[in-house]
Amino acid sequence: MNQAIINGQIFDGDVLLEDQAVLLNGSTIIDLIPQTQLPKNTQVIFDLRGGYLVPGFIDLQVNGGGGVLFNNAPTVESLKTIGAAHRQYGTTGFLPTLITDSFTVMRRAIAAVTQAIDEAVPGVLGIHLEGPFLNPQRKGVHDAAKFCIIDIEGFDIITSLTLGKTLITLAPELTTVDMIKAIHSAGVIVSVGHSVASYDQVRQALAAGASGFTHLYNAMSPLKSRDPGIVGAALEDDLSWFGIIADGHHVHPAALSVAVAAKRQGGALLVTDAMATVGADNKSFELDGEMLRAAEGRIANSQGTLAGSDLDMISAVNNAAKFAAIDWFEAVRMASLYPARALGLDDQFGYIKAGYSANFVALDKRRKITHTWIQGEMRAHQPRP
Repeated sequence: MNQAIINGQIFDGDVLLEDQAVLLNGSTIIDLIPQTQLPKNTQVIFDLRGGYLVPGFIDLQVNGGGGVLFNNAPTVESLKTIGAAHRQYGTTGFLPTLITDSFTVMRRAIAAVTQAIDEAVPGVLGIHLEGPFLNPQRKGVHDAAKFCIIDIEGFDIITSLTLGKTLITLAPELTTVDMIKAIHSAGVIVSVGHSVASYDQVRQALAAGASGFTHLYNAMSPLKSRDPGIVGAALEDDLSWFGIIADGHHVHPAALSVAVAAKRQGGALLVTDAMATVGADNKSFELDGEMLRAAEGRIANSQGTLAGSDLDMISAVNNAAKFAAIDWFEAVRMASLYPARALGLDDQFGYIKAGYSANFVALDKRRKITHTWIQGEMRAHQPRP
């Protein structure tokens, strides 16, 4: 029996629709039709009561959540906990992100993600390997003692995921154009980050297959008048995308506004870079033997260095709309359609249209999240203040 979601405003990824119903058949959207034309045998599974239905959010950088840091416990159970923690904030798809670690831990993390996807753990789309092929001059809180150059073993690990998408953040100045080409040719998405690469080095990496930039502005060479650096290359290039952390701590609101305005539409993506504290009562956790704490939305180590974020995706959407003075639904695209495109999954996610996966976020009239769907499975959430 077909199912329907009715009585709300539906943002299909392009436009806001009224008086339409979403028809589902299990995990797939059948169609959007006028509510007055619902077939008689349709089961109404949800009444939006005048609220909103938007495509589910996709986060390309999730280090942890629900009290769990993926590095500390790279297991399927951890992925279930992290996914559930972020789901209440509208995230219906994510890349578990492994901060710089040993090859042994990387293999364990990739095996866990493979198993999670095989078992259809809600939301897991692949893995983001943020290191260890990074520049110590822009290490952030990463353990520089674990940094290394991409060799044959490293290449084999990067390209070993058999299910889902792999995103690798690397410093292009510390590898070769041929290596970037090989990684890209193997189907891995290459993103520039934690790097001091010059503008020219970044252009070479883009020509070789790199397509993204990890947390724009942070841990990368800045834009200067005579030295555009990574930031300049990211803003100039029309074919690439960048992730940006809209928490007001990693990036000043004015800098976020400038970046979004400068980039072609669809090139600015929202990421959380979330740590274990998101969706958890405990606002402290350990990374590489160091205790990190969240306070007033900011996570830092004892030296004051930012260490990921305490940001959730619906807050990122609301902040981006405010900081960049853009339409709220464009901010929704930055959290749904544009990340789906970056992963090459925009034929499945990012729209509420016939043939797409039934991944949605329902919000009340105040735009507070009440329910989410992942592959047609609905879950209720307590609206937050």
